[in-house]
Amino acid sequence: MLEQPEPGKSNFYMSRRITALQQGLREHKQRLLRHNVYQSLETLDDLKVFMEHHVFAVWDFMSLLKALQRDLTCTSMPWVPKGSPSTRRLVNEIVLEEETDVDQEGKPVSHFELYLQAMGECGADTQKIELFLEAINEGKSVNNALDLVQIDASVKYFVRNTFRVIDSGNTSAIAAAFTFGREDLIPDMFRNLIADLNQRFPGKLRTFIYYLNRHVQLDEEVHTPLALQMVDELCGDDDDKWQEALEVSRECIEQRIELWNGIRNLLPSEA
Repeated sequence: MLEQPEPGKSNFYMSRRITALQQGLREHKQRLLRHNVYQSLETLDDLKVFMEHHVFAVWDFMSLLKALQRDLTCTSMPWVPKGSPSTRRLVNEIVLEEETDVDQEGKPVSHFELYLQAMGECGADTQKIELFLEAINEGKSVNNALDLVQIDASVKYFVRNTFRVIDSGNTSAIAAAFTFGREDLIPDMFRNLIADLNQRFPGKLRTFIYYLNRHVQLDEEVHTPLALQMVDELCGDDDDKWQEALEVSRECIEQRIELWNGIRNLLPSEA
């Protein structure tokens, strides 16, 4: 079993399997990180369009995480011990900071709600994501709720792919999508966004910049090491699980590239 990383520490034992999987994703990851959507956000209107679409990925990330909590911990009554205690701890630590982190004033908030605050602060339209959530709260399926929203097809494909993985019920595949399709990518992706936002849009993106910096810090120092350990434990010595983890991770990265393609094509400065 891998050693539990200390909070705030990114140095930890990397298993041979994890290293091999990351090498298998290197080309896909580099294509994503070199995407020109980051440099295409030239105006505040560009950034608003980006946020209005990206917020759906912020939302479905939480469903990936809660699927892991459902599968790897006991969330029903009566409670019974379920699975590995170390894996339970890994998942619950990530849930704690994603679902109930703190804002700039130290008040509890989920990262999704923080993102909505950032959208409001810069004048981005939250109506589409709110309509979507309203439909979910009324009991509609994710597919049906997406059909009600006038949003780019790339967003719908992205969210539907996320839920295809979730609905598979394959816990190690869900963990791979969460780890290599999200946590392991986010620090470098968000650094590309942060670059000079404050200089270009002074005073308008305080919450968004806090959100980005917070993710870089937590994901790089804490969440990614925890998530890598989780995948290593779940896949173990099963060659089929490792191959499936690689394939699922590649597909998630490709879906993200398609999402960025869709958003870039909608930017006012690209018209």
